[in-house]
Amino acid sequence: MSAAVNMGAGAATPAGELMRVALLGNPNCGKTALFNLLTGARQKVANYAGVTVERKEGVLHTTSGRKVRVLDLPGAYSLHAHSLDEAITRDIVRGRRPGEALPDLLVCVTDATHLRLNLRLVLEARALGLPMVLVLNMSDMAERQGIQIDREVLSRELGMPVLATVGVRGDGASELLGWLDSPAAQALKAPLVPAQEAVALDASALDAQTQVIRTHQQVHRLMELAVRAPATSLRADDRIDAVVLHPVWGMLLLLTTLFLMFQAVFTWATVPTDWIKAGVEWTSGLIQEHMADGPLRSLLVDGVVAGAGGVLVFLPQILTLFLFILALEDSGYLPRAAFLLDRVMGTVGLSGRSFIPLLSSFACAVPGVMATRSITHWRDRLVTIMIAPLMTCSARLPVYALLIGAFIPERTVAGLFNLQGVVLFALYVGGIASAMAVAGVAKLARSDQRPPQLLMELPAYRWPSVRSLLHGLYERAMIFIKRVGGIILAVTVLLWFLSTYPAPPEGATEAAITYSFAGQLGRLLEVLVAPIGFNWQIAIALVPGMAAREVAVGALGTVYALSVTGEEVASQLGPLIAQSWSLATALSLLVWFVFAPQCISTIAAVRRETNSWRYPLLMVVYLFSLAYAASFVTYRIALALGGGA
Repeated sequence: MSAAVNMGAGAATPAGELMRVALLGNPNCGKTALFNLLTGARQKVANYAGVTVERKEGVLHTTSGRKVRVLDLPGAYSLHAHSLDEAITRDIVRGRRPGEALPDLLVCVTDATHLRLNLRLVLEARALGLPMVLVLNMSDMAERQGIQIDREVLSRELGMPVLATVGVRGDGASELLGWLDSPAAQALKAPLVPAQEAVALDASALDAQTQVIRTHQQVHRLMELAVRAPATSLRADDRIDAVVLHPVWGMLLLLTTLFLMFQAVFTWATVPTDWIKAGVEWTSGLIQEHMADGPLRSLLVDGVVAGAGGVLVFLPQILTLFLFILALEDSGYLPRAAFLLDRVMGTVGLSGRSFIPLLSSFACAVPGVMATRSITHWRDRLVTIMIAPLMTCSARLPVYALLIGAFIPERTVAGLFNLQGVVLFALYVGGIASAMAVAGVAKLARSDQRPPQLLMELPAYRWPSVRSLLHGLYERAMIFIKRVGGIILAVTVLLWFLSTYPAPPEGATEAAITYSFAGQLGRLLEVLVAPIGFNWQIAIALVPGMAAREVAVGALGTVYALSVTGEEVASQLGPLIAQSWSLATALSLLVWFVFAPQCISTIAAVRRETNSWRYPLLMVVYLFSLAYAASFVTYRIALALGGGA
């Protein structure tokens, strides 16, 4: 019989302190869904000190009402860290992370449908000597697939309690919550660890090959003892993968999915967008009806409503885009898309691992830049960071929707596709193609031309959880609304002031804004942007638009609300610019926003991730140069083709 050691104390917590629980698990095991179920809205999201890895902590209430502090650790395949996420997780569970207390209890979350892939991390965590409990998440799916897990045998062999959860069901964590209240949880000790495992995390104790062989032998033994699965349990996924991962059919499926996503952005969002537009019109009309003409009324109508309201109308389109991204992520499709694109991205010196950060950049370039920390090689990570802003983020969507809605007729192509959706798809494809071209140029400067190898786990297919989708959409809606009520509102009110004062002189014949601070600044900047077809109103909007791209729409709303003589409001911005601009100008501005790095948050994120000002400054210079050159070419070609009328 092999010797065993007990390396840890019990899970008891000093009186007056909340018990500290850490959730540990592989990516795609449903750990974050379980965390959301346990903590609900009682969450705090920040970054770990000194890095941009997201830190999620919340408080759960057990069945008896006792409070427990829960930390959702970054997903990790192993405690032998190969990425920044895994390094953070390793340091916390070892008690080596400054400012982070060692957890009182480690809840190791596994995917019950892919237990073999998850047990390696469980065995590594057991060697830490912390009080542990094993959670079999997605246990309902395992049952439906005919997978039988003997929890008693697994508990006996691992030396820890084994519980079942369903992270996407309202009552899916009842067993875990009940167990946390039990005397067994209060008296839980660290598992007895075989002596040879106690040193397994010490890299100098055993060579890597011996560790891998030993771990696989232990996993195989546990699976033989505790798990019974029918031979056909994975065939359904294999049949789907035969199409999804096919080099031809899989690529067609991916392109079709992306195309339908952009079609939906315009077609599905039409009704709720009209509701918000009507609300903006009603609010503006109500203010004009009940307030006397003066500075305060102008501030509310031309500043707040025209600015913030002009951006808020695009919320349905942004949520439609996020709905697709969240559903694809929840279904298990995204890792397969990364695998499928590995060969394509290899031609420009990247691996499929860059796909996830780049896809995240469709939502926002900031998390996309942060997600590059999962890329092992520094050069590949740096190139991915530098091209992430070329992905069309959701902040560009209000600008695209405004210009496409104003200048592209709403009609069908081939009797099936919405022309506006086709143009939007083309803009997204243009951003992707430009990013790949930049990566290809970067590849030429590398001494090693071979693309990096990709090895990744493909999770099981599953139906997206409605609860998880609604939670994700709610989070993103709140983020967008807070931006509208925060930076966008502040910038548009400031722009209203600059566009209103000083007042025009006696007998002035032009619009009042012409004589204001903003008007004078716009006239100065017009000299720089006139070659690419921009007027002084656009020049004004681009300045506050540096804070965030969607601010440009609010800025245009404010500028044009003060430039016209009628009672037009934010909802009429599209018709106003359609009358004021040529098609060539609109196309030039669309192309400008494909390339221009107008987002201070992204620049700051690149500075934090690279720990240098060199790379964000290089990014700003090359992207603005691309934006100006591409807009110039677009404008001149459009003029030559008769688009200047």
